[in-house]
Amino acid sequence: MLARVAERDPAVNAFDLVDPDAALTAAKASEERWRRGEPAGPIDGVPVSIKDILLTAGWPTLRGSRTTDPAGPWPVDGPHVARVREAGAVLFGKTTTPELGWKGVTDSPLTGVTRNPWDLTRTTGGSSGGSAAAVLLGMGPLSLGTDGGGSVRIPAGFTGTTALKPTYGRVPHWPPSPFGMLAHVGPMARTAADAALLLDVTSRPDPRDPWALPPDAPVTAEIGRGVAGLRVAASPALGHVAVDPEVAAAFAAAVEVFAALGAHVEEADPGFTDPVDAFEVLWFAGAAKSLEPFGPDQRARMDPGLVAIAEQGARMSALDYLGALAVRNDLGTRMGAFHERHALLLTPTLPIPAFEAGAEVPAGWPRERWTSWTPFTYPFNMTQQPAASVPCGFTAAGLPVGLQIVGPRHADASCSRRRTRSSRPPTGTCAARDSATTWRPSLSGTHSPQQIFGRPPQFRRPTGRHSPESGPPRPGAVQCRRPGGIRPKRGCSAAVRRNSGASPHITCS
Repeated sequence: MLARVAERDPAVNAFDLVDPDAALTAAKASEERWRRGEPAGPIDGVPVSIKDILLTAGWPTLRGSRTTDPAGPWPVDGPHVARVREAGAVLFGKTTTPELGWKGVTDSPLTGVTRNPWDLTRTTGGSSGGSAAAVLLGMGPLSLGTDGGGSVRIPAGFTGTTALKPTYGRVPHWPPSPFGMLAHVGPMARTAADAALLLDVTSRPDPRDPWALPPDAPVTAEIGRGVAGLRVAASPALGHVAVDPEVAAAFAAAVEVFAALGAHVEEADPGFTDPVDAFEVLWFAGAAKSLEPFGPDQRARMDPGLVAIAEQGARMSALDYLGALAVRNDLGTRMGAFHERHALLLTPTLPIPAFEAGAEVPAGWPRERWTSWTPFTYPFNMTQQPAASVPCGFTAAGLPVGLQIVGPRHADASCSRRRTRSSRPPTGTCAARDSATTWRPSLSGTHSPQQIFGRPPQFRRPTGRHSPESGPPRPGAVQCRRPGGIRPKRGCSAAVRRNSGASPHITCS
């Protein structure tokens, strides 16, 4: 896995920190636990990357900003990272983010541009774009991202990966985000089964978050349940969004799969107008709070777009903010009533395919902010509902298209069912990850990461307990990118093997 990072990351820029020494130490400790028959948890030994917004003990959390001192100190893990570490995962690096996670693409003054593996001239989306590129290319099967307006779902849609924004409070979070209760922490992976596994681990309690929900039933318990009998609403445009024809066609095909598997599907819009003005009040005010400690000299070193929205947010009044909260409350009430009639809402994840990397909006776009092309994602941050993005097709140019699956609040538990015709109707958010698509994104062909890397990454779908990807990677020097330059780390490789049982082992050399 570390060799894959060394080989593939220079092309896409998914990581701003890789620590092979820490990874190999953790992998050896995991191997010893498995040998004793005492694994620490279901992801013991599984490599996990962390978006560089979340606190990690011993590693700097720079948030894509040149204003953060990497010297720290960095004494504690955030709740989600602590749960992952306690479960025995191999933490090996941190993934790129736009500065302070402020926009729906991934580039920053600190780390530069993160690129889409399907086409290096295109964006991964954001703000968890580094995590999406990493899991797509086999640079770790799991990653933790954040989502304040679509930030795990946008890059999942643009890269053909899977991500879930859970119900607000399902994953405890600390320190609290300046963007308030818009900000969620969620799992990113290549499959919904893997995302569900990481959600189960990270949703365990932590006393530092006063808004955390009580423990719920494991989402992995829902694997194997189908969609027969489920009432599903399909909304191609939420009643107000202009959608690219190729995206619309892929969405329509995914909806047909739900119907073929026995779901009762009807076209229905939730009945709200675009809440972008209210969302921008909440988001821009959060940006103003984020930049409150920084003076003119520091702001001159920051992303100009972030500075601009922070200045706009600082001019908003308390009445503006309360008005936006009123819109948010009404939206939540409308969606609560909608889900009395429909268990799930299907939409495209994004109205357009990935556009040029390094830009906040596509060339020639009529508006300047990322919120103008993400109308399917941010409404469900406002309502705090669980929402996932799963792959559902490609454009003619070979760019992935995402399907968004939205459920009522607290309906996370059905996140990762495998494709089946179960007679029991499912009740939760992405009940039909594999029902929505009967295919896997191919990593070979005319438009594929294989063009970039010479061969596709090899993945084996886990059976039973989750396991890391199989197959020994090619050895190579791994670099740890930290402020002040790139320093090479010693050569290493990690291979996965299995003992006589089903327990995964990571062998380090």
